[in-house]
Amino acid sequence: MKYVLVTGGVISGIGKGVIASSTGLLLRASGLRVTAIKIDPYLNIDAGTLSPLDHGEVFVLDDGGEVDLDLGNYERFLDITLSRDNNITTGKIYRTVIEKEREGKYLGKTVQVVPHITDEIQNWVERVARIPVDDSGLEPDVCIIELGGVVGDIESAPFIEAMRQFQFRVGHENFFAIHVSLIPVVGAVGEQKTKPTQNSVRDLRGLGLSPDLIACRSSKPLEDDVTHKIAMFCHVPSEHVMTVHDCKSVYHVPLLLQNQGLLNVLTKRLQLDFPLELPKSSLWSKWKQLADRHSRLHDVVKIALVGKYTHLQDSYISVVKSLEHACLSCSRKLELHWVEATNLEPEMQTQDPIKFHDAWKSVCSASGILVPGGFGNRGIEGMILACKWARENNIPYLGICLGLQVAAIEFSRNVCGVENATSEEFAPNGDPKSHVVVFMPEIDKTKMGGTMRLGDRLTLFTSAAKDTIVRKLYNNSDTVHERHRHRYEINPKYVKTMEDKGLIFIGHDERDERMIIFEKKDHPFFVGTQYHPEYKTRPLKPTPVFLGFVLSSAGLLETYLKDKVGQFTKFQNWVHF
Repeated sequence: MKYVLVTGGVISGIGKGVIASSTGLLLRASGLRVTAIKIDPYLNIDAGTLSPLDHGEVFVLDDGGEVDLDLGNYERFLDITLSRDNNITTGKIYRTVIEKEREGKYLGKTVQVVPHITDEIQNWVERVARIPVDDSGLEPDVCIIELGGVVGDIESAPFIEAMRQFQFRVGHENFFAIHVSLIPVVGAVGEQKTKPTQNSVRDLRGLGLSPDLIACRSSKPLEDDVTHKIAMFCHVPSEHVMTVHDCKSVYHVPLLLQNQGLLNVLTKRLQLDFPLELPKSSLWSKWKQLADRHSRLHDVVKIALVGKYTHLQDSYISVVKSLEHACLSCSRKLELHWVEATNLEPEMQTQDPIKFHDAWKSVCSASGILVPGGFGNRGIEGMILACKWARENNIPYLGICLGLQVAAIEFSRNVCGVENATSEEFAPNGDPKSHVVVFMPEIDKTKMGGTMRLGDRLTLFTSAAKDTIVRKLYNNSDTVHERHRHRYEINPKYVKTMEDKGLIFIGHDERDERMIIFEKKDHPFFVGTQYHPEYKTRPLKPTPVFLGFVLSSAGLLETYLKDKVGQFTKFQNWVHF
């Protein structure tokens, strides 16, 4: 087993996840089996209770693990399926050690950070690194380990120490360290400054880890003298200093690293034996086509994303990637308009008329409207108004989780005549007769962490799903496996009322009790899913619901569906890589 550790310096959010994923992609394209582990030094057990505005999206795995968004990067780039154990937090480590201490497993010893916490970290990494993550069912060859935060943070000190010990535990020839650092560009002349990187590497070396390669983030390629200076002061060869400058897209980062010889460096240092030469790799060929296609897109599809966490766009990173993947597959350039839902509400017209009119301009000019997941009542009325606009004006609409629920509320109010229709989440003390959306009876109301309906769940298409758009997008399958994250569901008492008016629930859970998918009759594309299809998107394989939404927004859906009936014809081959 080979291990590649990725650390970061100078600032957080520097792109460690993309560089870790890109390194893994190069190894996977060369025929190796690759897994990934993300270490988050915060005390939370998992990311489930973190605010999206504070930490970005909470990514959900098949086993129900609520994890850091970087695990979404790993799954998308490497086309693997990870588990909750692939995300290590300080909370998980300390909980495990304390439970062992309570069970008497330390034989009366004084439990300390070193060796007990550091040993637990190393044991965890070794155990999880050997778990199969792809269709082969075989143990991975390489494990990518990303350490979150910045070198020098107090909270990450035990993990740095654990990795210092780990390099000797697994052997020098099995451990490779990449340090990602910022090269700021200062002044009108654009001078690239190396001192922050020098200081960051010095701190890392002072803690016992010497980087084998330095990945330098910058707005433009490094100048030769800057590269030599970093190499000299950071104790690495010049060819081990690589620039990761701003690219047209993240899909170009693996190409950028390979052009600078990353695979050659890894091969020599880790004594790797690749089963496949990169130029002969089908995966690498498709990835290069993907990056090239991204650079050559011209025809635009305009999507309005109406959400409540739009101030931090990482809150919806999987949704954005799903839209990108779908657009790439049908040769369209994504023009995404971020609409804060509260700006659509009538009160905003007097509070801030400019924001109000800009928000409605984005919604009214969009080719498609998407309402993603979320929690709480802020912005709900704005989302409902966006749903109404899409429904009444035949604009393609996709509602995910909360987006399904607000669409059901809007339909109940304006079509079914349910007075003051709302959700139990938004009006817990309101009239139960108005609750079109209700709290799931089996969910714990006292504990917040890990208590939702989470992970991969089975959805069964009903008899009403025959000839529907969504069923066709899923290749007329009888079942769908997608990932869920919700506490509330459609009130079964109102299902018949909505279906009689044309909003058909075509997907139910395995017990035939819970409404999972709806599709509106006589509409180009009005679809809601209680699950989150964005969690399973792949750059080379867009998720069906998002593909249908983008195709409809681009005016291509009808052609695509006709082609699917005729099986694999020219259009089918054009859409997919």
